[in-house]
Amino acid sequence: MTAQEGKTAEQLQIGEKASIAKTIVEADVRAFAEITTDTNPVHLDAMYASKTIFRERVAHGMLVASLISAVVGTRLPGLGTIYLSQNLEFKAPVKLGDTIEAEVEVLEVIVARNRVRLRTTCRNKDRNGQIVIDGEALVMPPHKRKG
Repeated sequence: MTAQEGKTAEQLQIGEKASIAKTIVEADVRAFAEITTDTNPVHLDAMYASKTIFRERVAHGMLVASLISAVVGTRLPGLGTIYLSQNLEFKAPVKLGDTIEAEVEVLEVIVARNRVRLRTTCRNKDRNGQIVIDGEALVMPPHKRKG
């Protein structure tokens, strides 16, 4: 994934979208557990997970949500964007091997305050685009560079 020059508030258009897709694999779940210390066995232990409502291991919700951050910071608005807030609604589990597409869409541009409101969605491409995370973010896009 290559990062693109960040767009300023003046350059953004309502309805503009960007996305990335990633298949969630064993190594991702293990690394996320290591980094965050979230070792909930529903993510790491197949025997334990088999006795839960999911019947098998699932990815950390915040691992999946972090794909939104990748879009915001590298695609739209892009480099130099600062996250101010994010709300998330977890709609469905993500299983190992699922390919998730994280998408952001510009809902509102507040040029005077240098703020952008984004719809943030993660869809499971392996389940007909089922929404697994839905939310909104408020971000501060990069300022226009001088010179």
